Amino acid sequence: MQGIDIDWERYDRQLHDLGVEGQLKLKNSKVLIVGLGGLGTPVAVYLAAAGIGTLLIVDKDVVEKTNFNRQFLFSPSDLGKPKAVVAKKKLEEFNPDINVEAYVLDVFSDEFVSLVEKADLIVDGLDGWRGRLRVNELAVKMKKPLIHAAVEAWYGQFMTVVPGKGPCLHCIFSGVQERRCIRIIGPVAGALGMMEAIETIKLLVGKGEPVIGRLLVFDLKRGRIDEIKIKRNPKCPVCSIYSE
Repeated sequence: MQGIDIDWERYDRQLHDLGVEGQLKLKNSKVLIVGLGGLGTPVAVYLAAAGIGTLLIVDKDVVEKTNFNRQFLFSPSDLGKPKAVVAKKKLEEFNPDINVEAYVLDVFSDEFVSLVEKADLIVDGLDGWRGRLRVNELAVKMKKPLIHAAVEAWYGQFMTVVPGKGPCLHCIFSGVQERRCIRIIGPVAGALGMMEAIETIKLLVGKGEPVIGRLLVFDLKRGRIDEIKIKRNPKCPVCSIYSE
C-alpha cells in the first residue's frame, strides 16, 4: 500500500488472518511493557515481530548473569548495562519498522505516569506485587487495558484487566505479601509472556475473547491449566467507580 511505511512481506503469514486493517491497527498502537525480565522479554520480542508501531519499554535494572536462563534478549556482553537501553537497540535492529522508546525508571516515578497516559495498552512484566498494584491503579484510573501474568517455579497465572468490564488486580490480590521470586524455570516465564503477547494482539485488533473476569492458573509441571471465575469487588478502592 502506497503512503504507508510497512514492510508487508515481513507480516505475510499473519496478514492472512489479521488482514490489512488489523496490521494497520498494530502499526498505529502504542504498547507499554513494564519490566523486561522473564515475562517482558518474550512479550517485547513477539510484539516487535508482530509490528506494534511503538513499544514503550520500562525497566530500572541492569543486566545480571542470573537473568540468562530466561531473558534471551541479553547476552554476556550486556552485563551491567540498563536492560531497557539494550533491549531498544536489539528490538529496533530486529524490526526496523517499529519505534522503541526505552525508559530506565521506577513505576513510582512521576515520569512513569505520563507513559501510562500515552499508551493504548499496558503489559505487566513485573516480579513484585507492590509495583503491579501501582500499575493496576494507574491503568484503571486512566481506563487503559492491563494484561497481567506472574510466574514462580513451574507455575503461572494470567488475566486481563479492562476497566469497567471486570475485576482489577486489587480486587483479588490486595493482600498479597511482597516478596522476591527466586525460583523461575525459564520456559515457564516464556510461556506466560507469550500468552501476554497473544492477548495484546487480540485486544488491539479486536479478535477472540479476552481473559476478563477469569484467572488462568498454570501448573506446567503437571501440564494443567485451571480457570477461576473472578468477580469485581464492589468495595474495591481502585475499580469500584465502575458499576457492573
